[in-house]
Amino acid sequence: MKTVLLNIAAVLLGLVIGSVINMGLVMAGGGLIPPPPGVDLNSMEGLAAAIPQFEARHFLFPFLAHALGTLAGAYVACRVSAGRRAVYAYVVGCFFLAGGLANVVLLPGPLWFEITDMLLAYLPMAWLGASLAKKF
Repeated sequence: MKTVLLNIAAVLLGLVIGSVINMGLVMAGGGLIPPPPGVDLNSMEGLAAAIPQFEARHFLFPFLAHALGTLAGAYVACRVSAGRRAVYAYVVGCFFLAGGLANVVLLPGPLWFEITDMLLAYLPMAWLGASLAKKF
């Protein structure tokens, strides 16, 4: 029972830490790469209306946020969990992948970004997080 609770806590901690990193990078990106003039990013509707005006550089921080948030969350889950540790890194990766899929549905972006994000930001980063956790 103690192992089960530890593994649940590991996944939850991984999700929280990954989400904090994700949100921090998204917020930092808006300050470092400002949106086009006249764009309202304070609502989903405003963001959806602004996406066609975005250049490739505007998608750098969202990708980094998704990838590094997943990497950190998977790493933490793998380090904290007991037993088959890589499994919990992949559980975190799958949660973030589900969030990414929801993002694609709710906030459609350019196809090149969606493909890159789905293929590189989630499960590969979960694998990398588990690999790093095992190594260190």
